[in-house]
Amino acid sequence: MANSYFQFKQFRIEQGECAMKVSTDACVLGAVADIAQAQRVLDIGTGTGLLALMATQRSTTAYIEAVELDPAAATQAAENFQASPWAARLTLHAQPLADFAATQPAPFDHILCNPPFFRHSLRSPDGRRATARHTAPDTLSFSELTQFAAAFLTAQGRLTVLLPPPEMQHFERDATQCGLFPATRLVLRHRVGSKPLRHITAFSRTPVPVQTQELLVTENDEYSLEFRALLGPFYLAL
Repeated sequence: MANSYFQFKQFRIEQGECAMKVSTDACVLGAVADIAQAQRVLDIGTGTGLLALMATQRSTTAYIEAVELDPAAATQAAENFQASPWAARLTLHAQPLADFAATQPAPFDHILCNPPFFRHSLRSPDGRRATARHTAPDTLSFSELTQFAAAFLTAQGRLTVLLPPPEMQHFERDATQCGLFPATRLVLRHRVGSKPLRHITAFSRTPVPVQTQELLVTENDEYSLEFRALLGPFYLAL
């Protein structure tokens, strides 16, 4: 039987009550997002709390807030926060993003999100998993996310999002309409010659030429050197 948790070097993710488990792609997002200058970070749709915890490990001073609408996931994320070494710098809001926006939070320097992204495929019969994976009227939409970021990012703030390439094209259109423009793009391939499975794109308020890089997860049936360097501070096996 698989473990109900994922053990990192400095924290543990309990995930038995969460529809979406820890994934390699999400770990890459948590490791590459540029939060060096951020003092206030928000993780939207935190799920297990993974991105928030990775951000807190990477920054010794930032305060990280997280929003999660699924009650079971929110409870588990809160427990993961409390069990971590950084509980004092982590806050969980168990509510939909619209309700959180209504509280008029102070602006954030960086917003992280691994949003629902399946737009046209058959929704899972597991309602909680569908909420986490599929865009729909009852889930977090691209337009809701971009409108929130446009309203609650600082002037120099950034929004970093993980999506498959086709969905990222739709997301970029919504973001541009809200005055947010792609600044950097990481193309994630799982092996040499494979098609890009995910884009990790950072958006800012200023239109700039997009800086694009690629990352291979594996090479010659092993983690690539670049992946090892990136996830070394987190993965027990690296």
